[in-house]
Amino acid sequence: MKITFFSSKPYDKEFFGKVNKDFNFELDHFETHLGPHVLNLIENTDAVCAFVNDKLDAEVLEYLAKKGVKYIALRCAGFNNVDLEAAKRLGLRVCRVPAYSPEAVAEHAMAMILTLNRKTHKAYNRVREQNFALNGLMGFNLYQKTIGVIGTGNIGAAFAKIAKGFGAKVLAYDIKENQELKDLGIEYIALEKLLSGSDVISLHCPLMDSTHHLINKDSIAKMKENVMLINTSRGGLIDTKAVIDGLKSKHIGYLGIDVYEQEEKLFFRDLSHTIIEDDTIQRLMSFPNVLVTAHQAFFTEEALEQIATSTLTSLTHFEKNEQFENPNAVLI
Repeated sequence: MKITFFSSKPYDKEFFGKVNKDFNFELDHFETHLGPHVLNLIENTDAVCAFVNDKLDAEVLEYLAKKGVKYIALRCAGFNNVDLEAAKRLGLRVCRVPAYSPEAVAEHAMAMILTLNRKTHKAYNRVREQNFALNGLMGFNLYQKTIGVIGTGNIGAAFAKIAKGFGAKVLAYDIKENQELKDLGIEYIALEKLLSGSDVISLHCPLMDSTHHLINKDSIAKMKENVMLINTSRGGLIDTKAVIDGLKSKHIGYLGIDVYEQEEKLFFRDLSHTIIEDDTIQRLMSFPNVLVTAHQAFFTEEALEQIATSTLTSLTHFEKNEQFENPNAVLI
């Protein structure tokens, strides 16, 4: 089987190359993201391996099907960038990586909380300049604070356990409750009560029509004053304009985002010598109480190895018409 990768980076080549020794697929890597502008690159390919910012709308999928592509492999958990109805109509099989080291993302979310709270990023820069003053670096104890977790799938559950380990009171909201978390003393409540009762809110839900702009003007108004908001899931969960307004009014006291609604034009690229035309991200980064990381929450050795193994295993199942051990990996 020949697999064509898009949005491929050196670490993708490294980890997929290492894992592929057990599969012997033909791997073809392109750094450009997948969209209508690069469809001519696809030749004699059985499968396309895409990432979070690749566009797999009906137009792209129709072209792939005409070129003989049979499988779409998403090397990520989210699938909001794929027109699944069009894929089904065209007979394309689609798989994803439903669980890859959920602790990787959960730990990054907690790292963002600790960084925003204790301002270690600012302290690091100060000390390097021989400034040992503590003014402006005061934080608060997470112990006995209330942390709200929206979405308790694999990643949300891992984060909730970490938060519980800090001695925080953990509230959760999900359409499906996790009994293991309940047994640990984590309380499931209505979304409105979570919003109004949490000192810290961390988002761990997928991006769907029902969750698009889940954080908006109305939901922010229900939150505590000086709330900390963390998003390591998908940028579209947050109405960025509403969040900026919340920061300006000081209703939102801290914001940590590893994802951004318009990130496909920015993230995974070195733009250090470029004039960034996105005024919204520039405005966000101008706030001293905002921390932005460039979709790196998944970026651990363990996660990358699991992503590569899961993706190639799924393609093997497709090729051999085998039953999947994890049904959640199959979308179509």
